[in-house]
Amino acid sequence: MQKPSIRKYTKSKIIVSYTAVFLLLGLAVALGISVGSIPIPLFHVVQILGARLFHYPVPASIDSSIVNIVMEIRFPRVVLAMLVGCSLALAGTAFQGLLKNPLADPYTLGVSSGSALGAVAVLFFGIQLPILGSFTLPVVSIITGFLTLVGVIYFARLVQRSLSVETIILAGILSSSFIGAVTSLLIALTGDELRQIIGWLLGSVSMRGWPYVQLIAPFLAAGLLILLASARELNALSFGQQDAKTIGVDVKKHTSLVLFGASLLTGSAVAVSGTIGFVGLVIPHMARMIWGVDHRHLLPLSTLLGGVFLVLVDLIARTIIAPTELPIGVLTAIIGSPIFALIFIRYRRKKVTT
Repeated sequence: MQKPSIRKYTKSKIIVSYTAVFLLLGLAVALGISVGSIPIPLFHVVQILGARLFHYPVPASIDSSIVNIVMEIRFPRVVLAMLVGCSLALAGTAFQGLLKNPLADPYTLGVSSGSALGAVAVLFFGIQLPILGSFTLPVVSIITGFLTLVGVIYFARLVQRSLSVETIILAGILSSSFIGAVTSLLIALTGDELRQIIGWLLGSVSMRGWPYVQLIAPFLAAGLLILLASARELNALSFGQQDAKTIGVDVKKHTSLVLFGASLLTGSAVAVSGTIGFVGLVIPHMARMIWGVDHRHLLPLSTLLGGVFLVLVDLIARTIIAPTELPIGVLTAIIGSPIFALIFIRYRRKKVTT
């Protein structure tokens, strides 16, 4: 397999790249708040957000019901979609860099399914740990997601001692299928009370509000810090463990950190939005094609691009057949499945030729 080459970033390219992505993110957020069953002019959106941010009165020309729609319904929804997209894209970038495979992401590795099982178990048994309180849901999701990943790696090692990436991904897909069946069984046993959770499992940020934003935000911050701190080592690991050892990288330590950070992001995202597949697969691949494989910049740029993507997908999900909403996970699967097929074909052809 051909080793990746680290593309050098010039100062001007860094400035242009980050400026462009931040502008895209701002535009996506503005559109997400503005467009809906009740259209709100972008200028009014900016006025309302500015008034709340800088603590001055909202102009009297803007009706109070519009202010409530922006601040209590659309803005928290858009922020949550952005944070979930950032988390999944960042996790996918880390998994792909570590495993040196564009097909790796939280969904294909089984981490999303494991996290979803933990979340459903919390709701099914009504678990609330006294110290964690409302954070019980994301913490349990993170733990079950990480344990699932450990189980996938252990099972892959039993199948093949050399632990090829293809074996890990196949083990992840097998794990996802089994865990999905267990999750469906739990839902079936609950009766009608929790069958609404099926809609949640398909992926949604509808009617979550600021409490869910507060649940995911600290885990996104922690996961981002962990992965950015290991960005240089991730660059080395993308060339192979042996090469990384040669230049003095503590492979076990940084592999564990990357896996933990990515599981942290995945578990918290699943806890607040359900299972949303393919974001962690498609966005890192697109970002890598645009910006190369230097994880010092690829990680943050993929994160921001993931936020843009999921905000726009959520906008489509709630407007394309309004007033009915589509689950975000359905749309990301429709978009991601053919892209996954193209990435797989390209990867296999490239591997054969090298």
